[in-house]
Amino acid sequence: MLKPITYFEHAQDVIAKAVALDDSGHAICLIVSIALQGGSARELGSLAVVSDQGEMWGYLSNGCIDRDIQLRAGQALASGKPKVVRYGQGGTALDLQLPCGGSLSVALIPAPDIAQLTHVLTKLQDRRPATLSFAETDLFHEFAFSYAPKPVLALAGRGAVFRAMAAAADAAGFETRLFSPEEEDLQETRSYSRIAPHQLTSPAAQPPLHLDEHSAFLTLFHDHDWEPTLLASAVNSEARFIGCLGSRKTHALRLAALQEMGVNPDNLARIHGPIGFVPSLRHAPSIAISAMAEVIAAFPSFISAAITPIEKGR
Repeated sequence: MLKPITYFEHAQDVIAKAVALDDSGHAICLIVSIALQGGSARELGSLAVVSDQGEMWGYLSNGCIDRDIQLRAGQALASGKPKVVRYGQGGTALDLQLPCGGSLSVALIPAPDIAQLTHVLTKLQDRRPATLSFAETDLFHEFAFSYAPKPVLALAGRGAVFRAMAAAADAAGFETRLFSPEEEDLQETRSYSRIAPHQLTSPAAQPPLHLDEHSAFLTLFHDHDWEPTLLASAVNSEARFIGCLGSRKTHALRLAALQEMGVNPDNLARIHGPIGFVPSLRHAPSIAISAMAEVIAAFPSFISAAITPIEKGR
């Protein structure tokens, strides 16, 4: 009986699991999508890992072929030999076709280079892009993929919307960073953040936001006195998206207050408000989902291929 699959989305999470498994003494098989033709549920370069206990983390389809990949990865682990399997048109797995059409080729790599995986993981956790490369074999040419760090969504706020937004960000695959004056809110959302939450002590305090180009920042206050210092810092960062909760009238007052503080008018244009694709919502989870959709639109891809792999073999 096949073991469960944990559907990790981001390459950083898969690599972290692979390194952790190796550290605990488990043999692993790394799976990489190396060629796509036609429609696909996942991007080129998507990763998964299967342990010697049969568990799988990550996925290469949306369930239609992942069980077969899991089984074949176990076989590759047992043999110690890499393998390439092609699904769909012209595939070697003739009994498994892709419902979306086209084809997908995956490389199954037992005993991958753990030193390289550890190096890549360190760079990603340090918020730097990293490249994972694979040497040529008799099955495939050398190929490599460049991965961006896991996207961050930093949230500053309090109350029901803040809590719902933290849950939505986690569910959407973002790494969350949490800032709130309310200890209870931080305790309730602590499980969503790899980094310890930061309790805001006063509206004038400036916490370390650490926003890079793979980050978004939202303010989720109804008492907007907490916002100006935070937003003045955020607009001078490389954050890809900045948004605020509130009405249109509130947003106009917010921008006017920031301009009085001396914030560059060009930077004010970076602030989206009111956040959310659906206006005038009053239900915290709905507000969070509406806002999350707008944030996701600023992050069209979690992974980028640096070199298109070429399948050499069979």
